[in-house]
Amino acid sequence: MRLLVTGATGKVGQAFLPAFLQEPRFAGWGVVALCNNRVIEAGDRLSVVKGSVADPDVVSVALSGVTHVLHLAAVKETPDQAIDVALKGLYLLLDHFCRKGDARQFILLSGDCVVGHIFQDYPEPITEQSPRKAYPGAYALTKVLEEVMIEQVGIQSGLNWTTLRAPWIMEKDDFRQAFALGEEQFGGPPWSALLDPARHQRLREGRCFPVMRDAQGGYLKRSFIHVDDLVRAILSSIDNAKAFGQLFNIAMNEPVDYGRVSERVRAVGGLEPADIETSFHSNWLDNSKARKILGWRPEIDLDGLVERAWTYQRAADDPRIVWYPG
Repeated sequence: MRLLVTGATGKVGQAFLPAFLQEPRFAGWGVVALCNNRVIEAGDRLSVVKGSVADPDVVSVALSGVTHVLHLAAVKETPDQAIDVALKGLYLLLDHFCRKGDARQFILLSGDCVVGHIFQDYPEPITEQSPRKAYPGAYALTKVLEEVMIEQVGIQSGLNWTTLRAPWIMEKDDFRQAFALGEEQFGGPPWSALLDPARHQRLREGRCFPVMRDAQGGYLKRSFIHVDDLVRAILSSIDNAKAFGQLFNIAMNEPVDYGRVSERVRAVGGLEPADIETSFHSNWLDNSKARKILGWRPEIDLDGLVERAWTYQRAADDPRIVWYPG
């Protein structure tokens, strides 16, 4: 068996590759990493192909001998690259892969942007059957089209596909930096867009922790997943017949309640909560299907997210990386 991984140098790819290579179930497998802007070193079981997924010749070379594909490559709010990477790239991978006689499974990593996470209102937990309602922007739109494309190719060609839909992916001190009030904030929405300049400055100068309220006035609830739990879900899906032709939500068992976060951060870091009114909607990405069919369960809960993020110390050779803008 041979697995092709796109986006191998990204956040998920860097966590996945060593876990895959160390997993006894895949001891006899080879891996090929398709890299473009960043390149990793080849190893005993790991080969590297450099080039773009939008180049049919590169895709053809990368798929040589491949039986399984894990498509992690993505761009976010970069419209000039969105068509090439998200649509043309996925189309070429699927088209070439489906022509292979030994093609066994194609796994796509998607995101909860396809259901609009905090931008769209859902009156009940979001399951795999909930309607797709992308929030504004190129990234969410392309992810919706990716999910539909792989499903339809499966219908047309009989391809064994699997889509894993993840919410905001955390590693290292990401969760702490998501609440940072200064330039070091990770992700969004930026606090400068939610606060008037004077209050934003006051909160930055004090030992304050921003706590978003949702459109109904309660504490915002939003789904997260730690990269380690996501990697375990991917490993559970590879060459698993139960995952063929299936879409799975891969999220924590419960959404993160920003009010509970503020309580834990006050205990851990001594920061005082500061409520911020927003028009966002609380959501719950339901992972029941993945737990039942894959036998997967997330191990890192809210306490684990807070503990890992607030105790993590970055070394000088471990700079924060913006994997893609937006």
